Amino acid sequence: MYDVTVIGGGIVGLATARELLRQHPRMRVAVLDKEDTLGKHQTGHNSGVIHSGIYYAPGSLKARLCIEGRHELRSYCRSKDIEVRPVGKLIVALTGDELPRLNVLWDRGVANAVEGLEMIDGAGIRKREPHCAGIQAIFSPATAIVDYGSVASALAEDIRAMQGEILPNHAVTAILQTGGRLEIKTGNGAVTSRTLIGCAGLCADRLAHMTGGSRDPKIVPFRGDYLVLTPESRHLVKGNIYPVPDPAFPFLGAHFTPRMNGEVWLGPNAVLAFAREGYTFGTVNGAEMLETLAYPGFIRLALKYPGVAAGELYRDLSRSAYVDWLRRYIPKLRKENVRAGPSGVRAQAMNSDGTLVDDFVFEGSGAVMHVRNAPSPAATASLAIGRYVARRASEQFGL
Repeated sequence: MYDVTVIGGGIVGLATARELLRQHPRMRVAVLDKEDTLGKHQTGHNSGVIHSGIYYAPGSLKARLCIEGRHELRSYCRSKDIEVRPVGKLIVALTGDELPRLNVLWDRGVANAVEGLEMIDGAGIRKREPHCAGIQAIFSPATAIVDYGSVASALAEDIRAMQGEILPNHAVTAILQTGGRLEIKTGNGAVTSRTLIGCAGLCADRLAHMTGGSRDPKIVPFRGDYLVLTPESRHLVKGNIYPVPDPAFPFLGAHFTPRMNGEVWLGPNAVLAFAREGYTFGTVNGAEMLETLAYPGFIRLALKYPGVAAGELYRDLSRSAYVDWLRRYIPKLRKENVRAGPSGVRAQAMNSDGTLVDDFVFEGSGAVMHVRNAPSPAATASLAIGRYVARRASEQFGL
């Protein structure tokens, strides 16, 4: 029997298990994952950005854990010889209407003590990004990129070195609490444990419900498709280029992101996925799609943003329209400069009133704890999240 079982082999689950073993070296810890490889979903499909912490409300868990996690992640990568590339980020205002929102971001960055921020004009933008349009921008030198798959692999190596166990192909089907222990039924046999921590990402709400937790907040999957610059067009982008977030759109918006392998990704957009793991437009799980469409929160969100949703879907189906949208930032961009890229699905928690859960959410009682909402910047914050969850678990479980 294990002392703690972590369900979910993404970067947050792995960071949590590693931190538990660091705090309690003699503890028996297992990580269960339903896939045959670790980090197969959000960890393996994100843009690879190490966020600075400028976007998040001062005092929120996102702000605190992102900034702590960013420093810790860079230190960890140095110790493991994992390259971190400090490419920086421009958050670009195209019009005067966007300047008040840009100033709000500046105030947040200052309040969150994000180091090295600069407010630059159009000439400053062109100095850093010669092909980028815009009248004003915030430059964040603390933003970097990394290969999160390499980070996840290093965390897994640490867990095994500390005698923790990682059990792939263990999709959880039921959880029974009897006689002071948990029986975790999986497709590959049952696992018994004194306590449980759920870090299940796209299935976080379902896992919580298995242990008696509320169905809300509910995970509603949004797919994001990327375009990729052709090799001969990569000179158009040097570092991260982001839009000023639009209050009429609940996500950050499509951006330009260099990758560790030399690629440059453009996107993602945000459209409803027709399955929780629906990485293509044609991937449909009828039951999951109906579950989402019937959810009162999704209905309210769709009614609030019909124009935005229609625009995102149109650009998802039309390459030309997608490129036209991106050309506002890189005027020289043409359809022939891009090809289809990868996709990711964001595990976004939503309330029944249609609001998207903005902050990280951790909850539980007794022998069970769950990470209920950990979208971006969870990868950046993963080591800090792992420490936060491990400390809460130590108190809650009496470890």
